[in-house]
Amino acid sequence: MRVLVVEDSKRLLRALSVGLRQAGFVVDIATTGIEGLRLASLSDYKAIVLDLMLPEMDGFEVITRLRAQKNNVAVLVLTARDFLSDKLTTFGLGADDYLVKPFAFDELIARLRALIRRHPESRSPQVSVGNLRIDTAAHQVFCNDKELPLTPREFCVLRLLADRVGRIVSRDVLDAHLFDGKEEPTSNAVEAAIYALRRRLEGVTANVAVETRRGLGYVLQQVIR
Repeated sequence: MRVLVVEDSKRLLRALSVGLRQAGFVVDIATTGIEGLRLASLSDYKAIVLDLMLPEMDGFEVITRLRAQKNNVAVLVLTARDFLSDKLTTFGLGADDYLVKPFAFDELIARLRALIRRHPESRSPQVSVGNLRIDTAAHQVFCNDKELPLTPREFCVLRLLADRVGRIVSRDVLDAHLFDGKEEPTSNAVEAAIYALRRRLEGVTANVAVETRRGLGYVLQQVIR
C-alpha cells in the first residue's frame, strides 16, 4: 500500500517513513504543501498523512485543492493543532481523520489501516481511451472488445498512462509503481516495458500510442491510424 507523508519536520518525517515502511507501507515524502499536492496528482496513493502547518501552502489549502481536483484519496491530518475549530474546518474541507501530536505510533497505524479499508476507490474500475477498454479490477485490456494480453508490468504502465491520458508521466513515477519498493529498479525496466507495450498496441491497431517526451517521460495520446 502506497502512502504519501507531507511533513516539514525532518526528524518526524524520518521517523514516520521508517515506521510506516516497517509496518508494510510503501512511503513517498514531501516537506512542503506544494510538493505534496504535486505528488498527489502524479500517483495513486491509498492515503495521505498531512500536517497542517506547512511551508509554501498549508494543509488546509492542500485538502481544498485535492478535493477541487476530484481527488478522493483518504487524508489523515496529523498536527499539533488541538483546536476544535481546526478539526471542524478540516473535516468540512474533506479530511477523513484527525490525529493530534504527540501521538502513539500504533494508533496512527491502526487509524491509517482502518481508513484505507473503508475508503472508497477514487477511480472507476473501467477506463476507456480510444478503442481501448481497461478493466482495472480484473487486470484485463480490450481493443475493439477483443482481449489484449499484457504482462503485469505492461498492464501497470498502460494503467498509469491511461489514468493521465494526454499528460506526461515521468520515469520516476513509472519506476515507483513498477517495483513498489519490493525490489531494486533496473536501469532499463521502464524502457523495456514501454517498448513491449508499444509493440502490443501496434499489433492490434489500437488508435492510441505511447509517445516519448525526451527528458520528461511518456504520454498516452489518441491517434488516427
